[in-house]
Amino acid sequence: MRLSAQLKLRHLEVFVEVARQESVTQAAEALGMTQPAVTRTLRELEGVVGKPLVERHGRGIRLSAYGEMFRDHAGRSLALARDGVAMLQGLDAAEGPRVAIGALPTVSATVVPDALAQLRAEGSHSRFSVVSGDNRYLLDQLRRGNLDVVVGRLPAPDHMVGLDFDPLFRERVVAVVARDHPLAGAGPLPAEAFDSYPVLMPSEGSIIRPLVERMFLEQGLTVPRFPIETVSATFGRRFTLCHQAIWIISHGVVRADLEEEVLALLPLNTDSTLGPVGLCIRSEHQLSAAAARFCSALRGICEG
Repeated sequence: MRLSAQLKLRHLEVFVEVARQESVTQAAEALGMTQPAVTRTLRELEGVVGKPLVERHGRGIRLSAYGEMFRDHAGRSLALARDGVAMLQGLDAAEGPRVAIGALPTVSATVVPDALAQLRAEGSHSRFSVVSGDNRYLLDQLRRGNLDVVVGRLPAPDHMVGLDFDPLFRERVVAVVARDHPLAGAGPLPAEAFDSYPVLMPSEGSIIRPLVERMFLEQGLTVPRFPIETVSATFGRRFTLCHQAIWIISHGVVRADLEEEVLALLPLNTDSTLGPVGLCIRSEHQLSAAAARFCSALRGICEG
């Protein structure tokens, strides 16, 4: 038999309230139920889980060891269900405070604006703000509660404490030049290429910097000694177009310029830089209705 045919929302509501009150009588008063109805519901839940959840303690009751184990799961499940219902019921009403989005350069010029444009076209009147920057800054702002969600590359494990990651797609780093650059379409990349022209690289501390350095080593290339470090798409584009630079950057940042043939790809194997891009959200944080709609729109665009 399916669990949904046995376990009801009222079972969780009663158990959580009994656990909070440590009293069947007080739980019944809080829930507007009779004491026998609360006791019967507890017995039904114990029959579903196959373990005693409460036990007598003096003149009252307390949670059994099994009940203590189940308490956190029941509380979170009930809270998430209530939040989900409240979110859906509130979609046609005012959707709460402004949604603050942190967007790494790889998505700030692609899927993030597309998702916001879709919400606007669907009639959303929510307020959104988009902040771009490097990974360390955005994750710090997320933990402080100044951002609701960060969209970008999967951070290193030691930067994910207290955060959850929801992958959307995978992306690689590329090396590009202006279409009129001497290296554009010139065949195999000369060994001295990165010494002969200015090189733009992701900044120290950015997620993709270690991947780029490893890529150089794997291919027997010397890491540029005097690169210009930047995560600014505006600066990188301008400098590359005007000063014969080689720009090493996430594909999403330059995708439109590559499609329009403003920039050209260099024949550099960057397979080892392929990695997930997705949503970072504070663990156990309940997104507002508007933030949840943004995340949903973003997933739809990436899946399409």
